[in-house]
Amino acid sequence: MKKLGFGFMRLPLKDANDQKSVNMDELEKMVDAFMAQGFSYFDTAWMYHDHCSENVLKSVLVERYPREAFTVATKMPVMYLKNEAEQESIFQEQQKKCGAGFFDYYLLHGLNAEHYETTKKFNSFAFIQKKKDEGTIGKIGFSYHDDAELLDIILREHPEVDFVQLQINYLDWENHAIQSRQCYDVASKHHKPVIVMEPVKGSTLAAVPVEAEKLFKACRPDLSVASWAIRFAASLEGVMMVLSGMSTLPQLVDNISYMKNFVPLDAGERGVLEKAREIINATIAVPCTACRYCVSGCPQNIPIPSYFALYNAHMIDTNKHWSVQKAYYGNYAQKYGKASDCIACGQCEAHCPQHIEIVKSLKLVSQAFDGQ
Repeated sequence: MKKLGFGFMRLPLKDANDQKSVNMDELEKMVDAFMAQGFSYFDTAWMYHDHCSENVLKSVLVERYPREAFTVATKMPVMYLKNEAEQESIFQEQQKKCGAGFFDYYLLHGLNAEHYETTKKFNSFAFIQKKKDEGTIGKIGFSYHDDAELLDIILREHPEVDFVQLQINYLDWENHAIQSRQCYDVASKHHKPVIVMEPVKGSTLAAVPVEAEKLFKACRPDLSVASWAIRFAASLEGVMMVLSGMSTLPQLVDNISYMKNFVPLDAGERGVLEKAREIINATIAVPCTACRYCVSGCPQNIPIPSYFALYNAHMIDTNKHWSVQKAYYGNYAQKYGKASDCIACGQCEAHCPQHIEIVKSLKLVSQAFDGQ
């Protein structure tokens, strides 16, 4: 397969405030253009577009093309499960909604520490393995939003999975809170192919600072800003697919223009990308270097550098309505103090070599992630 996948998470809408108002005429044109250029991978999920994405996929793809022409991936909504039996009823409903007969790829959706415990409680890995054995699933895996340590545990405990889906982009690559590179390294260690999600960080990396854009255009005037993000992910060894949640026909046409005959980044382009990353990072809200001097002795056990890294990513994210950084924040809040737990004792500021107003900055983090 070509390495670009069509994510059915950010489809064209008639009404921006109604996730069910998918512009079907526009979407059919996008699907047709995608298929005409030899692309075939489509990714959907139970809850996308207010639970109608799978139905939409059936209408614009399954009912219009022969089954052998395309590949379908969908996911078990682990975060919604209330009991083990629900998995069967949800799976049956997904088969009806998609109408594809079987799923080429099937994932346990959005695993983190909390959701992994749910999979243990409800035997979710055994469930999808059973479906694979029955022939209603081709390959099994999971999408993941947590740290590298837990990912290593999951892959050691479940070597049967065929692949893993990770958030990877050049801005998160060295982000110590999201740990894109570390998670990629863990997947590589376990010899698991990687499917990449959020390569453009929800369109954030399609609209970079002017200085970064100038760098890109000086190097490759023929390519869009967004292309650098998708090509970065697709250039990584072991990455089998890069998903893009395309919302317009021009976005799709741009993506297929450079992914039709994909050429990995060369050494010069990687150097340009590194400079662009530095420019983007220079616009961050809190100039934390993650030295962690502030963490030792915090009476509230607040992981201050991790929260600042997530906040910085959140502030440059163009999609504030649904920010994946909030999910990562929730993971940390299960183990550590929340930003709102800060008692303003000030000892962290006394140890900060960057002289950051940490107490004030934690209030901003709390406003973003705790709603306080």
